[in-house]
Amino acid sequence: MKKLLIANRGEIAVRIARACRDYGVQSVAVYADADIDALHVRQADEAYSLNGQRPAETYLDIGKLIAVAKRSGADAVHPGYGFLSERADFARAVIEAGLIWVGPNPETIDVLGDKVEARKIAHLVGAPLVAGTPGPVESADEVLAFAEQHGLPIAIKAAFGGGGRGMKVAWRMDEVAELFASAVREAQAAFGRGECYVEQFLDRPRHIEAQILADKHGKVVVVGTRDCSLQRRNQKLVEEAPAPFISDEQRQRIHQSAQDICAKAGYVGAGTVEFLLSQDGTLSFLEVNTRLQVEHPVTEETTGVDLVIEQLRIADGFPLSFSETPTPRGHSFEFRINAEDPGKGFLPTPGQISDFLPPSGPGVRLDSGVISGSRVPSTFDSMMAKLIVTGATREQAIVRARRALAEFKIEGIASVLPFHRAVMDHDDFTGAGKFAVHTRWIETDFAEQITLVPRTAVSADPGILRTFVEIDGKRHELGLPAALLRGVSLNAAGSTASESTAPSEVTDPQAVLTPVAGNLHTWVVEDGESVSAGQVIAVVEAMKMETSVLAPCDGQVQIAKQAGDYFEAGAVIGRIKPLT
Repeated sequence: MKKLLIANRGEIAVRIARACRDYGVQSVAVYADADIDALHVRQADEAYSLNGQRPAETYLDIGKLIAVAKRSGADAVHPGYGFLSERADFARAVIEAGLIWVGPNPETIDVLGDKVEARKIAHLVGAPLVAGTPGPVESADEVLAFAEQHGLPIAIKAAFGGGGRGMKVAWRMDEVAELFASAVREAQAAFGRGECYVEQFLDRPRHIEAQILADKHGKVVVVGTRDCSLQRRNQKLVEEAPAPFISDEQRQRIHQSAQDICAKAGYVGAGTVEFLLSQDGTLSFLEVNTRLQVEHPVTEETTGVDLVIEQLRIADGFPLSFSETPTPRGHSFEFRINAEDPGKGFLPTPGQISDFLPPSGPGVRLDSGVISGSRVPSTFDSMMAKLIVTGATREQAIVRARRALAEFKIEGIASVLPFHRAVMDHDDFTGAGKFAVHTRWIETDFAEQITLVPRTAVSADPGILRTFVEIDGKRHELGLPAALLRGVSLNAAGSTASESTAPSEVTDPQAVLTPVAGNLHTWVVEDGESVSAGQVIAVVEAMKMETSVLAPCDGQVQIAKQAGDYFEAGAVIGRIKPLT
């Protein structure tokens, strides 16, 4: 390959652009309108507009991405993670366009991307499994029947996709129907397919991963293990490598199962085989993610393997640069730095970062998609950066992590930094010889109430206003005297909300307010319907996740705003008329 199109955004696009420079190939970035000044755009050798705002019309538009690849002269495409990274139709489109696809074969994505088929392969090779439906379920009634047979809790999961999207856990029979509908909606939005299947959900399990690499010559190697148990809403927040507090026997079974599954599927490229490990030692295959993972840096730091460059080498037809699992060199933690307020249930907080001051020093690595002045759009994932801290031992890595997190400063928007600091001081996670965390630990056991008030700083007026223009769809930087364009800014057009979407300043106990900035996805009740306080009446979609809107009191719903529009947090979208 000579020139690589990066079909993604944010920190992973920055990571791939840097790997391109190390590997000796040119990089091409793409961007939605909100990302014209993003860090990944600056880091690439070239950048082209996707002419749109939302994921469906930008980073999920296969036609636009292929067109940019041809226009730029790129001969290869890397999908990153998320978006189209696990879409076989995208891989086929890339290959049919005569381009090199940096990822598994489309047929493999089809097979392993179908979680039901992946379970069948796992069963064939003797990997550990919990009970699950033989195929996708058609209705909530089927889900209820499975729950009655196998007991609760159960996991309703998107049959196509990964990353926790479209996954819901039911703990009560009366919530099954609602959670099934929500899982289908999320799966459809994230992966273009709404099919879901059901399996037993191990209570209080740990989440263990095996990172694999496989070349085009039939070699499959497990690079190492990771623990990704610290999650909320099925999205990981803290990962570490190698997975701690597992026996040699468990580690060996994880390695062997991962290798056997990938070999059986004819895997090529980087991938991750995920498992759940219960408190009683029960190990169960979860899924295969046919892409590079967000948490790949912790494996890189503890193995010395550059996973992205290995991906590029594999795509170019070279054999793996190593033949067996590397011996771990130390211990690493990765902290996802999301634009979310942990004191408000991890609600996304899009906006502009006034100051972004990351830590440095021994054992510290930062993979970031933002800098001071960057804007975090509401239309995309909330992750700003990843902080990776490494030490010779887990104990040393913990000490360094506390120091690095204390140094990290983000101003202007809320972030999860207070949560990370609290976790690294909690004995359940850091105690010697003790590892009490599990996939629902944050929701069930983590008692700390963390508050963070977003702050917005006033920026000094620069002498030169640097902005960006497009000429025939290609991004160019433009510098103009600030005095000439006083009051004009890059985000002026998009920063002022209309009266219809602005948050209400009036305190009204009957007002239905949006809990987070995002798109009003749907009303789940009818106008005039009677509801009870705390009942879910609408759903807001923000940063790829659904957030429920609850009735503030008993009464009849009066719908003021229709689904489909964007609203700021705290906007009035309806009212509850008290019953007389």
